Amino acid sequence: MAAHLKALIRLIVIAAALLLTLGDSHAQQARPRANRIISLVPAVTEMLYAMGAGDRVVAVSSYDSFPPQVKQLPSVGALLDPNVERILSLKPDLVVVYGSQTDLQTQLGRAGIAVFDYRHAGLADVTTTIRALGDRTGDAVKARAVADGIEAGLRAVRARVEGRKRPSTLFVFGRERLALRGLYASGGIGFLNDMLEIAGGTNAFADVKLQAVQATTEQIIARRPDVILEVRAANSAFPSGDRNAELNVWKTLAAVPAVRNGRVHFVFDDRIVIPGPRVVEGTEALARTLHPDAFK
Repeated sequence: MAAHLKALIRLIVIAAALLLTLGDSHAQQARPRANRIISLVPAVTEMLYAMGAGDRVVAVSSYDSFPPQVKQLPSVGALLDPNVERILSLKPDLVVVYGSQTDLQTQLGRAGIAVFDYRHAGLADVTTTIRALGDRTGDAVKARAVADGIEAGLRAVRARVEGRKRPSTLFVFGRERLALRGLYASGGIGFLNDMLEIAGGTNAFADVKLQAVQATTEQIIARRPDVILEVRAANSAFPSGDRNAELNVWKTLAAVPAVRNGRVHFVFDDRIVIPGPRVVEGTEALARTLHPDAFK
């Protein structure tokens, strides 16, 4: 009798699991596929193309540049200046917006247009966003494959530099040209900090739990970083001949080990500053800069 009861319970569990699976599958099939997508977020535009939805993107932001075909699409503004009239005229069925664009979300809602609310913080949010976006656009299977590949790629970079000494690194992403004023560095949270950690560095401002730190020269001297990494978008590279001049700016902090030992690096790479599907390549670029011997 007990054996029959156990068998019955097993059948009930299997049937319940099957019903749940069928229910999830039906829910995904019932969700309408997005066929006319507008993206105001460059990182998400890259995600859409990576998951195979690029042919359904009908407009992008004024800051989009990758993949190259987005340059042929209409531009509809960006975070601070979305062109609502143009967006509506393109008759989208899904608009990707920043979470802070509450007024735009309200206007689109009144027009009956669905939005994908983009919010980003850490590196893990890249793959979380890709999976959620795929669910929303009807590309869930490909999106999961892309996200899984990114996570595997990041694990591979981490393994490549594992066991090596982790240099204290000042990770700079903004400052005035030819000056150490208006200098912004990565704090101890956010995708830049996460990429640096995987690439084998230790953030000089790891204890400051902010995504961005407006650092003074006094703070930099006190933190004594072993490496200074300046990252910028590719289109922000220094004009020809300015590189040495920019290096000379850092030489005013001769007491800092990174300056004294010639370990100030400029890296102009969109794959680092845009938290999209190319973050594995961006993280590897950082790792190659910090640990070139690991890639010989």
